[in-house]
Amino acid sequence: MPSTKNVQNTHINQKIRELHGSLIDIVILMNQPQRDEALVREAGIALDRALFPLLVGIERRGPVGIVDLAAGVGRDYTTVSRQVAKLESLGLAERRQSPADRRVNEAVVTPKGKAMTDKIDSARERIALSVFADWEASEIDDLVRLMRKFADAMGEEAGSPDAG
Repeated sequence: MPSTKNVQNTHINQKIRELHGSLIDIVILMNQPQRDEALVREAGIALDRALFPLLVGIERRGPVGIVDLAAGVGRDYTTVSRQVAKLESLGLAERRQSPADRRVNEAVVTPKGKAMTDKIDSARERIALSVFADWEASEIDDLVRLMRKFADAMGEEAGSPDAG
């Protein structure tokens, strides 16, 4: 009986370029400053556009090391450190030494910061409802399930000794 592995690999190879193109389109759309501005406006909050992804990142991943936060948003450590200081001055985040490693400074969201990210989440949900208005519930379920599976697999690959 002939192997189906080559047929499957050929199909995957053909789809990888299409998947990559879709991901690039999504990243470009997600990185547009207008999107963050629209989300902040929809949430009814006042927050500098440069601080927005940091606050959300701290809330989602916190406590998070400043170095890891900087890597996650693709910015220089010193820039992110100054921006986290700004979030601190606004009462939205706090910096502290990691209890696990005193050499690591980490950021955590404050109750005021959490209230702001809750407003952002609500605004994101309202915007997403219009994006998914014509989708079937099963399509949304499949998208969420497959995106999580893909993100997890990418994370495992990045953490493997062969990655890079």
